[in-house]
This record gives sequence, C-alpha cells and structure tokens, in this order.
Amino acid sequence: MALSDELQIIAQPLLTLARTNRRNDLHRLREICAKHSVARVLVGRPLHMTGKDSEMSEEAAQFARRLHRELGIEVELVDERLTSWEAAQIAARAKTRNQRSKASIDDVAAAVFLRDYLDRQRARAPHVPVER
Repeated sequence: MALSDELQIIAQPLLTLARTNRRNDLHRLREICAKHSVARVLVGRPLHMTGKDSEMSEEAAQFARRLHRELGIEVELVDERLTSWEAAQIAARAKTRNQRSKASIDDVAAAVFLRDYLDRQRARAPHVPVER
C-alpha cells in the first residue's frame, strides 16, 4: 500500500498488508482509510502487455466493487503493467547504493503505481495560467 500527500504530489509506501480473511482484511483497510483520511483507493488492473484484460482482471474488478461497497469511498481500477518490474529495478539500484535498504518490492511497487497514477492525473488536468 502507498499513500499520497493532500496535494497529490508525493507517493510513498505505507505498508504491505498480509491477507488473512475477507472480514479482517476489510476491517484493516477501513481502519487505514479512516486513519489517513483516504478519499480514493486505487486497485491494480492486471492487463497483458497488449492492453487486453488478463485472467485476473475480473477478480480485481470484483474486489474494487466490494471495496467501494464496504468502505463507502471512491475506488478506481488502474493499469498496473510494469510497476513490479520498475519496482525491482529501483530496489536493485537502492540496494547497490545502500545495503541497509529494507523496502520490499511490494512497497516500492505500490509507490510506483501511485506515482504513475498521480503523474497521469496531473498531465490530464487543464493548465491554468498564473496571473502576475
């Protein structure tokens, strides 16, 4: 899991949530969302490199619908292609620079996923010139 700041500029890893069972998982997600005032949850949409849905795409969509129903906040499915690959590259570079780096690939992947989403949102936002 990763969080953004209120201005939606920075993406940083929060934690890796180990699954237990649906009820406990949803309870923990609800607590995390309340604690951090989460307004939107992003769920990775696993696509093939061609952009077509993968075998897991429908499961991700069902999970997103359940989260929306259970948490009562906006949930958005987002393309997650290459985030794990990029996270592995980042973690490998960090490890060579600093042997004490403890960020897991999942933590880094969540932050990469969120960063890419925030970048796309900024690119889509209309440019408003600043008056001087």
